[in-house]
Amino acid sequence: MMKMMITWRILFSLLCFVAFVYGQFSPDEAAMNALKTSLNSPPSFSGSNPCNWTKVVQCDGSHRVTHIQIKSLRISGTLPIDLKNLSSLIVFEVMENNITGKIPSLAGLRSLETVNFHDNGFTSIDPDFFTGLSSLQSVFLDNNPFDSWEIPPSLKNATSLAVFSAVNCNLSGKIPDFLGGTFPSLMTLKLSYNSLVGELPMNFSESRVQVLMLNGQKGVEKLHGSISVLQNMTALTNVTLQGNSFSGPLPNCSRLVSLKSFNVRENQLTGLVPPSLFELQSLSDVALGNNLLQGPTPNFTAPNIKPDITGLNSFCLDTPGTSCDPRVNTLLSIVKAFGYPVNFAEKWKGNDPCNRWVGITCTGTDITVINFKNLGLNGTISPLFADLASLQVINLSQNNLSGNIPQELTKLSNLKTLDVSNNHLCVETIPGFNTSIVHVNKTGNNCDIGKDSPNAGKKASSNAGKIVGSVIGILLALLLIGFAIFFLIKKKKQYHKMHPQQQSSDQDALKITIDNLCTGGSESGFSGNDAHLGEAGNIVISIQVLRDATDNFDEKNILGRGGFGIVYKGELHDGTKIAVKRMESSIISGKGLDEFKSEIAVLTRVRHRNLVVLHGYCLEGNERLLVYQYMPQGTLSRHIFHWQEGGLKPLEWTRRLIIALDVARGVEYLHTLAHQSFIHRDLKPSNILLGDDMHAKVADFGLVRLAPEGTQSIETKIAGTFGYLAPEYAVTGRVTTKVDVYSFGVILMELLTGRKALDATRSEEEVHLATWFRRMFINKDSFPKAIDHTIEVNEETLGSINIVAELANQCSSREPRDRPDMNHVVNVLVSLVVQWKPTERSSDSEDIYGIDYDTPLPQLILDSSYFGDNTLTSIPSRPSELESTFKSGQGR
Repeated sequence: MMKMMITWRILFSLLCFVAFVYGQFSPDEAAMNALKTSLNSPPSFSGSNPCNWTKVVQCDGSHRVTHIQIKSLRISGTLPIDLKNLSSLIVFEVMENNITGKIPSLAGLRSLETVNFHDNGFTSIDPDFFTGLSSLQSVFLDNNPFDSWEIPPSLKNATSLAVFSAVNCNLSGKIPDFLGGTFPSLMTLKLSYNSLVGELPMNFSESRVQVLMLNGQKGVEKLHGSISVLQNMTALTNVTLQGNSFSGPLPNCSRLVSLKSFNVRENQLTGLVPPSLFELQSLSDVALGNNLLQGPTPNFTAPNIKPDITGLNSFCLDTPGTSCDPRVNTLLSIVKAFGYPVNFAEKWKGNDPCNRWVGITCTGTDITVINFKNLGLNGTISPLFADLASLQVINLSQNNLSGNIPQELTKLSNLKTLDVSNNHLCVETIPGFNTSIVHVNKTGNNCDIGKDSPNAGKKASSNAGKIVGSVIGILLALLLIGFAIFFLIKKKKQYHKMHPQQQSSDQDALKITIDNLCTGGSESGFSGNDAHLGEAGNIVISIQVLRDATDNFDEKNILGRGGFGIVYKGELHDGTKIAVKRMESSIISGKGLDEFKSEIAVLTRVRHRNLVVLHGYCLEGNERLLVYQYMPQGTLSRHIFHWQEGGLKPLEWTRRLIIALDVARGVEYLHTLAHQSFIHRDLKPSNILLGDDMHAKVADFGLVRLAPEGTQSIETKIAGTFGYLAPEYAVTGRVTTKVDVYSFGVILMELLTGRKALDATRSEEEVHLATWFRRMFINKDSFPKAIDHTIEVNEETLGSINIVAELANQCSSREPRDRPDMNHVVNVLVSLVVQWKPTERSSDSEDIYGIDYDTPLPQLILDSSYFGDNTLTSIPSRPSELESTFKSGQGR
C-alpha cells in the first residue's frame, strides 16, 4: 500500500512538471523562431517563448499564436515557409517594413482573418497562398515591387473576403470574373496603379462592393470598354476609375442611392451626362473632366458639391443646365444608337452642327446631308433620323451596322438618297420608300435585303458574275500595266546604249554610288526598290558648280549650322538662289551618312508645296552635299524665339495660323497623301523654313522612316530632339505617324506661347513646355497668361486661339490613340484660315496634293517621285513617243 502511494505521488509530480513546462513554451515555438531568424532577430523578439513577445505577438489560452503584428519597425529580411504551421493564426501584419523576397503560402490556415503586407519590398506571392483560407476577410498587398503577376484562382477559396487591396504592386492581366459574384461580403476592392487590361467583368453586377478603385492603370492598353455594369452595383459609395481608357456613355445612376464620390476623369467616355447622376443628392465629389462627354453641361444639384468637369469634354454650351440646339439634341440621339462613337465626340464641337461638324452638311440652317460613310460604326440605324425633316441624303455605307432600316425614314419627304450598302443589315422587307424619288443602295450586306423580291436569286447570280468578271478584268489590266512598265524600262536602257555620249564615266560612277547609298541600308529604312532614284545624272551637281555658287563656301554665306554640317547660301550662274548643306568630313559615315541617304531617298519621291525642294546632290571624293531651294526668311525658330536679335517683327497671330496650316499640310501629305506613308521624326521650328511670302515648308528629312500599315508601329533607334519626342517613342523607340502629331502639338504650343519646347533657363515647373502648357490650359484663369505677349488678343483672335490651344492639347496627348490624325488637324486649321473662293492658279502650279500641272505628263512619269512608285498613270502608245519621253527626261 505504501509503495502504491509513493508511485502516485511520483506520477503526480511528473504531471505537474509537464504542465509547468507546457505553460512556459508554445507549441508554435519552432515556426516563430524561424520567423525570428529570417527577420534578422528584431529586438522586439526577446526570449525563447514567442508568447512573451508582448509587443508583437498574442497567444490564446492554449499558448497558440493568434496575432503577429510587426508594424513600422523598419525590419528587414524575409518570411519563412514555416508560417503555414501557425494553425491558430488570426491576424498577420508586417506592413511598412523592409522585408523582401516571396510572400510564402499560408494555405490551410482556416482561422486567418487579416493579412497585411503593404509597403515592403516583396517581389512575389505564392499562387496557392489563399487556398483553404475560408475565414480570410482583409488582404493588403499595396506598394510592393512584385514581379508581374495576376490575381491567382486560389483567391476564390477566401469566400469571406471583405477587403482586397492590391494598389501599385505590378498586378497585370484582366480583372478575374470571380471577383464579382464569388464574394458576397466583399465591400472594398482597390487595384489602382497597376497594369490591368480588359473590360470590367459583367459579374460585377452581382457584387455588393461599396468602394471600387481602379484608377491609374499603366501601359498602353489599360482598362477599357463600357462602365455600364456600374448601374447594377447598387451598394457603391466611392468609385474611382480615373486615367484609363473606358469609353461609351456614363451609366444610369438612379439605383446608386448611396454614391458619394464618382471619379471617371481622363477616360474616353462619350454621350450625355444622365440626369440620374447630376440630380443625385448623395454626391459630394464628382470628377468628369478630360473625357469626350457631349450634350448640355450638367447642373449638379447636390448640396455643397463642386464638380470637376474641366478638360476636353464636348459640351455644347458652357453654362450648366442650358439646353442644346434642337438639331444638336437630335444628332446626339441618332448617334446614341451607334454607342456615341469617339470620332464624333472629338469633332462635334459647339452648339451649331452646321459649323464644321464632321459628316454634316447644311443648306442655311437646315441639315440636308448626313455622310457617315466608312466610320467604323456599330449598332443600329436610329429611327430618329426622321426628326431631321430637311434631310436629302443619308449615307451610312461601309460600316458594321446591324438590324433593319427603320420604317420611320419613309416620313422624310425630301430624302433623295439612302445608302446603307456594305453593312451587316438583315431585314425581311425594305420600308415603302417611293423608289421613283428615293434611291436606296442596299448592296453588299451579309443578308439579302429585300430577299422576298422574286428576282432576288437572279440578282445574286448576276452580282456574282459581275464580281468574277471584275476580278478577271483587274488581273488583265495589271498584267498589261506590268508589260508596259517592262517595255518602258527596256526602251530606256536601249536608248542609253545608243547614246553613250550622254553620260560620262564620272556620271556612271556617281549613279552607281548613289544607288549603293540608297539601297539596303538597315537604318535608312528603304529597300532597294523603294530607293530607286531614276537617272542619277538628272540631279547630280558637280562640286565646282557649288564652290562657284557659294564663293568657295565662304563664311559670309553661312546660313546655319547643325549636327549634319553647315548650310551655305549660294547663287547659280542663272541667278537661281540655292541652299547647300555640306556634310562635315568627320561624319561622312555612320549616322550622318544615313541621314544623307534618307534625305535623297525621300525628297526624290515626294513633291508638295509645303515640303522643301531638293534640287540635287553632290558626291565627289569625300564631299557629300545636298542642294535645296533657298528659303529667304530662314527658320521658324528665328521668328518665334530670336526675332529681337534678328531685328525682325514678331509674328502676327494670323501669320502663325497660316504657318501652322502650311506645316500641317506638309505632314499630312507625308502621312497619307504621298504614294508611300512617311514619318518625319524630327518636326521642330528649326526644321521649318519660311519663304519671302512667309509660307512654310517642312525640311530636314534625315530621320524619316517608312510608316507601317494601319495602327502598327515599328521599332527604331531613338532619334530626334528632346521636348518634341512623343512619350511612347522616347521610352520604347517604337513609332507611328502619331509621333509627328505629338511634335506638331508642341510646335502649336510654341506658336501660342513664344516659349521653347525645352528651356533650362526657366523654373523647374516650366522647363517642359508640354507639361506646363497642359496645366495652364486646364485653368481658364491662368491660360491667358500663357499666350505670347506679342500676340494681339482681342475678341476676333481669342476664339481661334482657344481652338488652336485645344488642338495642341489633343495632339500632345500622352497616349497615341488619343491624338488626332493630321487630316483632322488640317481641317481644324483650314476652318480658321481659309474662307473658300475660286482663286487663280499660283505661279508654282502645284496643288495641296503635290501635283505639278505645268510639267508634261511623260516627264512626270520619268521623274523619280512618280517612277519610283512603279505606277504609270499614262503610257505612251508608240515607240516614237517612248523615245521622246526619254529625251525629255534626259534633258531636264
